[in-house]
Amino acid sequence: MPSQPSPGYAVTVRVEVPATGAATADLAVAVGQAGGILTALDVAESRPDRLLVDVTFDASNAEHADAVVAAVNAVETVKVLKVSDRTFLLHLGGKLEVVPKVPLKHRDDLSRAYTPGVARVSLAIAKEPADARRLTIKRNTVAVVTDGSAVLGLGDIGPAAALPVMEGKAALFKQFGGVDAWPVCLATNDVDEIVRTVELISPVYGGINLEDIAAPRCFEIERRLRDRLDIPVFHDDQHGTAIVVLAALVNALRVVGKKLPDIRVAISGVGAAGTAVIKLLGQQGVGDIVACDRLGVVARGRLGMDDARRWVAEHTNDSGISGSLSDALAGADVFIGVSAANLVSGADISRMAEDPVVFALANPDPEVDPFDARQYAAVLATGRSDFPNQINNVLAFPGVFRGLLDAAATQFTDEMELAAAQAIADAVSPDELNASYIVPSVFDPAVSPAVAAAVSAIATAS
Repeated sequence: MPSQPSPGYAVTVRVEVPATGAATADLAVAVGQAGGILTALDVAESRPDRLLVDVTFDASNAEHADAVVAAVNAVETVKVLKVSDRTFLLHLGGKLEVVPKVPLKHRDDLSRAYTPGVARVSLAIAKEPADARRLTIKRNTVAVVTDGSAVLGLGDIGPAAALPVMEGKAALFKQFGGVDAWPVCLATNDVDEIVRTVELISPVYGGINLEDIAAPRCFEIERRLRDRLDIPVFHDDQHGTAIVVLAALVNALRVVGKKLPDIRVAISGVGAAGTAVIKLLGQQGVGDIVACDRLGVVARGRLGMDDARRWVAEHTNDSGISGSLSDALAGADVFIGVSAANLVSGADISRMAEDPVVFALANPDPEVDPFDARQYAAVLATGRSDFPNQINNVLAFPGVFRGLLDAAATQFTDEMELAAAQAIADAVSPDELNASYIVPSVFDPAVSPAVAAAVSAIATAS
């Protein structure tokens, strides 16, 4: 499915044109005819006979951006001087910095923040290690840990290439939860090395956010770290996704008048996200779940399954469905895709139960063309920002960690997961709820505090 133009592919082209009114109009026409969305047309410099104009547009992908630039360059009398990819410009030098919270303007400040005064604080922590949460950055700091093996939909691209994503995650932590987060990108895929490295750096942090680590390795890493550390360990690809999916599903079922125990769910993808969704839905009483991977329905007795897929097989598909994802969708009330693009057709959606709910969450291109799915789905959600009902983990993880840090929690539990999902679902009031609004906006300032309060309440009561 061709993507819609997006700010993720925003380009500014500086061109030289004659100083006539028609020249700028011709630029706008060229961008539109090439399928770009013109967002700005700024005169950077004016001369008696020539203009320097910055033409800014959104494209659907890099190839499309090149095609729009070529269309602009093909306009008679236009000379392209420079092409700037605005996404790359935003990343120049990285997206994070370290800024002191205390003044360092004179000798008194230095004496308290550093030597000799800091020694007294260090000795206090040596005497009472728990005071590190009160007297250091540990109180509000999270490590965003990855090995770069399952980054977005890009696969195993390594720790250096994963760094821009982890920087972005850290920026979201700060913006939406007030949490100071730092990328920790590890140059190893070895489970023992990852676990040991995180153990060694854990004194600095109040929580660990595992990110973009391939399944099934991620399950073992999370389990072992939870056993060994005295701070919460949260794998966002699993639990963040499951929290937001459950919240959206609760509200979607309100729209179509169905209840969790009565539905059949078909899930595409049994990696980290899919497995976590299956577990959380199962805990909420959804008894009829059919999971599919690249080979079709995951069923008991299939040869060659790893432990994670074997668990899925043993806890799903009680009705004994076999075959492909298309077979699993027939008669299903809900489709949840956490897999890959273009696996499902509109015809597949048409064979689902009455008033089907479709969550096609693969990014940037979902499992089914949203325009095809809309013909049959009563409620449609994607992971994209250019369609209604964006299922985005940013609704969950900033508030989750805000609540964990506020409560000085030592672990993240199933009860906290459910509380976070309910808080997100409740952020959509009954008078707001409709088929195009089942989850709140990621920019709703009430969401993160509500999630934090729900998680903190469970942590405090534990």
